[in-house]
Amino acid sequence: MPGTSTLNGGPGHKRGLGRLLPYLGPAFVASVAYIDPGNYATNIQAGSEFGYTLLWVIFASNIIAILVQATSAKLGIATGLNLAQHCRRAYPKWASVGLWVMMEIVAMATDLAEFLGAAIGLQLLFGFPLWIGGLLTAVATFLILGVERFGFRPLEAIITGFVAVVALSYLLETILDRPDWALLASSFAPPRLPGAEAALLAAGILGATVMPHAIFLHSALTQNRLRPADDAGRKRLFGFELIDVFVAMGVASFVNAAMLVMAAATFHKSGMTHIGTLQSAYLTLEPLLGKASSVVFGVSLLASGLSSSAVGTSAGQIIMEGFIDRHIPVWLRRLITVAPSLVVIFIGLEPTRVLVLSQVLLSFGLPVTIFSLLRFSADRKLMGSLANSRVTNILLGAAAVLVTVLNIFLIVKTVFPGGL
Repeated sequence: MPGTSTLNGGPGHKRGLGRLLPYLGPAFVASVAYIDPGNYATNIQAGSEFGYTLLWVIFASNIIAILVQATSAKLGIATGLNLAQHCRRAYPKWASVGLWVMMEIVAMATDLAEFLGAAIGLQLLFGFPLWIGGLLTAVATFLILGVERFGFRPLEAIITGFVAVVALSYLLETILDRPDWALLASSFAPPRLPGAEAALLAAGILGATVMPHAIFLHSALTQNRLRPADDAGRKRLFGFELIDVFVAMGVASFVNAAMLVMAAATFHKSGMTHIGTLQSAYLTLEPLLGKASSVVFGVSLLASGLSSSAVGTSAGQIIMEGFIDRHIPVWLRRLITVAPSLVVIFIGLEPTRVLVLSQVLLSFGLPVTIFSLLRFSADRKLMGSLANSRVTNILLGAAAVLVTVLNIFLIVKTVFPGGL
């Protein structure tokens, strides 16, 4: 599919949504990382403990996510290479290999959270033991990834369908839990963090929202999707991708906000300020809001886990190929990433605790990922007319520093809960 014909003809002659549809998809695939089971754990804990107070953190995190994902997409469009490939070309071999090892650990931690989330969803909905849910999740993920052989559009359609299920589930949850809209609005004026525990949860929300593997993934999803022949075509393509990013990240932001609102309007309002596991959240929803609410919660968790597990595996493959120029079959990578999850299940570790700890592990890879993205996207020799503006560089740099500081705080508080 030549890029020039798609941009200058065909869909380009259509009007309205018909013109936009061929370019939608990459951001929705990347957005799955923003509504994965790790987000459930942090958002529900934040809502049950602090009510609506930390709602502003979700929207602030989403602004950073839009900036980062748009820049990642732009890197792939402008250069035809993804972030991992740029790192391999620009960094010394020892640094590239070291970064690859770090990102592989991050990818496996991500996959662990996503895999466990789907297994918990199956357990909650159908009563399966976790180990059976784990095996069923592995099979389902294989089947989802199998459609990739037919091209990127079928996989994008399936992932977007899962995102829609999660979004509709939380739209229904919001209707059922009847939030206090006046109290909700007051949480933004002014934004506040009432104590160290709130700051810790805010860092967890940010860490669960802006994920390294999604940044690598988005640049790969746009690098060869279309190949415009000139700068004008690349700018036009990036304009369409910006719409994709805003819509997809907007949906992800709504879902995350709805998770916290549900916890605030049900658990916090009822004095249940320490809902610590996904299982307890599911079981507590039924007596508070009725059977439908708990079923909707379970369905959304299952859809989130299955879609994010498939996307996480693809991201891990992209990271490996980009950093070390080696390819292994997706089925083998799926087996490798399933192993830690099954170990966690079989030795009986508490799944929600593992989910939260996996988000902490992601923190180690996030700062270097954003700083690398800033380095390459600011280079005019690489990016041409799509190079970052000075304002974008300042905002992206500030976001990188903020994420780094908050994640250091998160790590220190997790490792030393009683203080140094």
